[in-house]
Amino acid sequence: MKHKMDKENFFYAMSKGNAPKLEVNLGDTVEIEAHDCFTGQITSEENGFSGVDWHQINPATGPVYINDVSPGDVLKVTVEKIEMGERGVMVTGPGMGVMGNRLKDTDIRIFNVDNEKGTVDFDGLTLPVNKMIGVIGVAPPNEAINNGTPDTHGGNMDAVKMTEGATLYLPVYHEGALFGLGDVHAAMADGEISVSGLEVESTVTVTFEKAESLKTYHPIITDKDGVYMMVSDKDLNLAVDQSVHKMIDLLQPHTNLSLSEITMLMSLTGQTQINQIVDPKKTARFFVPQHVLDHYGIQLK
Repeated sequence: MKHKMDKENFFYAMSKGNAPKLEVNLGDTVEIEAHDCFTGQITSEENGFSGVDWHQINPATGPVYINDVSPGDVLKVTVEKIEMGERGVMVTGPGMGVMGNRLKDTDIRIFNVDNEKGTVDFDGLTLPVNKMIGVIGVAPPNEAINNGTPDTHGGNMDAVKMTEGATLYLPVYHEGALFGLGDVHAAMADGEISVSGLEVESTVTVTFEKAESLKTYHPIITDKDGVYMMVSDKDLNLAVDQSVHKMIDLLQPHTNLSLSEITMLMSLTGQTQINQIVDPKKTARFFVPQHVLDHYGIQLK
């Protein structure tokens, strides 16, 4: 069954206390409208941040309650389609992102997104669109977590791999999972160093299933290229290290390799990558290509 969810059903923190706004069954597909990360507050390049309410940042549409999903399960979310608005917003300024200690003034830029050509013009430079979902997740295990912070429940992971055709696996902590998403970007590079991608309104279509056998305590993405283990931590070094550890823990039981052997294999084939380095917790991902999974007959499902 297919459902629709309006963008006016949104929240700013993922929490077990959020009342569900839509109830669906496993196998259902939901077309989810989402505000941009500023909840539409920025309407021109001239108004600056004087009128921006910083409590209204990173809205996620939801929550969606998925029947027959319980604590200890792993929710499987497949991104079927991402449709974007034609106007994208970017910001930089003092205290924002990697360069915030050197920037003196807040700068807002609005760009036109050419959805037909799949491009954005930046000062005469044509850039390809790489649409992706910045905030996506379920209710965390304990206290509410604002949507700007990633953790084991997902949240603001800002993964460029979270795009059409990708499947996200999330550990479930509460009945129904209480899923939400938002903060879609028309374009963004790994790191999101200015503190924003090209922020757009969007409509995202997802399908919900429950993982058959995959178990994880951290978000995992799979796509045609392979598998990505994502870990967030205040210390990027720890996030990187843990993404490697957790990937090896995931894959080794599916092989006959010793710990030293699979460590060698990961050093030859695995890639340490970075999602973002600007949130309260930074997010690293470790990637293993599909041909490695195929060789060992590993099917993550």
